[in-house]
Amino acid sequence: MNHRERFYATIANLPVDRPASWLGLPVPDAQQGLLDFFKVSSVDELKVLLDDDIYPIEVPYHFPPSNHIACAFKFAKVSHDDKPDERTLTAPGFFEDIDDPSEVDSFPWPDPSLYLDVEESRRLAQAVDPGYIRMGVMWSAHFQDACAAFGMEKALMVMLMNPEMFTAVIDRITDFYLQANELFYEATKGYLDAVLIGNDFGSQCGLMVDPESLRAYVFPGTKKLIDQAKSYGLKVIHHSCGSIFPIIDDLIELGVDVIHPIQALAQDMDAPNLKAHFEGKTSFCGGVDAQHLLVNGTPEQVHLKVTELKGLFPTGLIISPSHEAILQDIPPANINALFEALKL
Repeated sequence: MNHRERFYATIANLPVDRPASWLGLPVPDAQQGLLDFFKVSSVDELKVLLDDDIYPIEVPYHFPPSNHIACAFKFAKVSHDDKPDERTLTAPGFFEDIDDPSEVDSFPWPDPSLYLDVEESRRLAQAVDPGYIRMGVMWSAHFQDACAAFGMEKALMVMLMNPEMFTAVIDRITDFYLQANELFYEATKGYLDAVLIGNDFGSQCGLMVDPESLRAYVFPGTKKLIDQAKSYGLKVIHHSCGSIFPIIDDLIELGVDVIHPIQALAQDMDAPNLKAHFEGKTSFCGGVDAQHLLVNGTPEQVHLKVTELKGLFPTGLIISPSHEAILQDIPPANINALFEALKL
């Protein structure tokens, strides 16, 4: 099977020659170690060598200092590095002391058309070998941004005590992502197969917010983002770290095609439990523990885990690290072991 056939068969729970795979997103500090270990000169060459199936395309969003769409809103009242790996949801936010929904436009909401480079989006998508599954990395984290808009503790109190205010803010954030995503989808039409969106709803031990509140205040925006992507014929991969077992059925009903990343050590997120409850109902991506195994384990242990996952999910699971980022603390030998086991 080729990359595309393998991906579509895997997420449809159909027979495959091997499960589809996704390397993930090596952070800059990890890239050089991977290139040196595998004796290649670029991540593109690495993906060819590994026979990976998914090619991520990150949105070119030029808004200093981060130049990343995940940092499109400057909500924090305090100074901090506004970068994806440095931002905080706990800082006091712009709306911390605002309780009137009519004041939602007092924040200087950005216009995505000023910062999202349409021509570069098209160029990036067209440059990818069409043999890969081309996946736009959109994030569209409307819930996390709503938490940052107030400061997380305050946001969760507002959600329960002043839901009209919380809804006004999260709806405005959702509108921004719908506009930004439309710009990207139009620019890449015909050159994109899937999209990665999502929010972190889980902690290590359970949900951060009760399912009923998510259904009332968060999932309406999630549904809009999913429906928009599907209107362009895209498969939707929905990300959430942590233990999200109680809302997996919700994500299925919302139209998600693939649930990512199966944080393997989080409560109830082990592969045998997910197989027992959801086999044939949806598909997953992840499963290879990036909290302990890939960091501290041996290549032999990684090989054993991937073999175990293939036995549990001969299809229906895109095998990948249980975090989208490949950090510098993961030995390249363990990435090699993951892909070697995958091919056997």
